[in-house]
Amino acid sequence: MRTARPLTGTALAVAAVALAAAPAYGGGTGSIELYPATVAPGAEVTVNTAACGAADAVSGDAGAVGAGAFTLLPSAHEGDAVGLFRVPPSAQPGTYEIVVRCSSGKRMTGDLVITLTSTEESGQQVHPRGSVKTGVGGTLGPDPVQTAAGVAALAVAAAGGTWLLHRRARGDGI
Repeated sequence: MRTARPLTGTALAVAAVALAAAPAYGGGTGSIELYPATVAPGAEVTVNTAACGAADAVSGDAGAVGAGAFTLLPSAHEGDAVGLFRVPPSAQPGTYEIVVRCSSGKRMTGDLVITLTSTEESGQQVHPRGSVKTGVGGTLGPDPVQTAAGVAALAVAAAGGTWLLHRRARGDGI
């Protein structure tokens, strides 16, 4: 009897949490597809969803990225709706939420990532250029004064070490 009460209490708590979380994952949400999902400013993005019914009017909102509202129209695939919007050239890099709403009240979201360069436009991998800012020195980085100071410090250390080794070899005592 002693273990039955805590187990019953635990089971009731788990059931209450499950019932409270059910509306968050049920009926009111769906999914959207963004293609491409990662773009550079100025690119065009296609939004696709099958979450709304064929009778629903579908609207989109890309206001988070500065593109504003757009309309999704029925596509060749039954039940799908497709829309387009252009990312403004002034958009800053980051992740933005794109929202699509059905006239029935259903709301879906998707994340659009804005980068400075789009790898999907060129079809090629982007290679980094320039020097790595790791501190003083480096391979003749952007600051020749810091590079010269590093070379001078190494030269002084080498000269001092050579002088000490020479003195020790002569027996001058160290």
